[in-house]
Amino acid sequence: MRKTVLTFGLIAGAILSAMMLATIPFMDRIGFDKGMVIGYTGMVLAFLLVYFGVRSYRDNVLGGHIGFGRAFLVGLAITFVASACYVATWQFIYYRVTPDFAEKYTAYAVEQAKKSGASDEKIAAQTKEIREMMEIYKNPLANIAITFLEPLPVGLIFTLVSAGLLRRKRRPA
Repeated sequence: MRKTVLTFGLIAGAILSAMMLATIPFMDRIGFDKGMVIGYTGMVLAFLLVYFGVRSYRDNVLGGHIGFGRAFLVGLAITFVASACYVATWQFIYYRVTPDFAEKYTAYAVEQAKKSGASDEKIAAQTKEIREMMEIYKNPLANIAITFLEPLPVGLIFTLVSAGLLRRKRRPA
């Protein structure tokens, strides 16, 4: 299982990392809205490897049979490896490539609130909330935990779907 998980997890992680490295440094030109769409599209493409990893494990290691639970565990492990690569890349980008990301994102969020026609009180409350969040985000452990939560839901959906689609019980002889 280790070889399959590492192979497919690292490939998925490389895709996640490459997409992030291709977009985050250029967020000023791309824009946060488009950057988010590109980012989640990259996650969908990367987490397709969960399906292929579970299928490979089922066909090449287990002889074509796998239960939902085992398929879910393999998919979850692939998701974890890919997400760890995502987090490691984000730590590098956040602390080395774009150390002003928090300020830029705060300015973007305030601008969006103003464009939506929110009241001054609501804008002030949102600005305060974002600044408090960014203070928490400065703690590396909190940064890692929050960043890990970004790709995890996408990976879990792919894991559940893959486990459901690929489960195959042994037929009695």
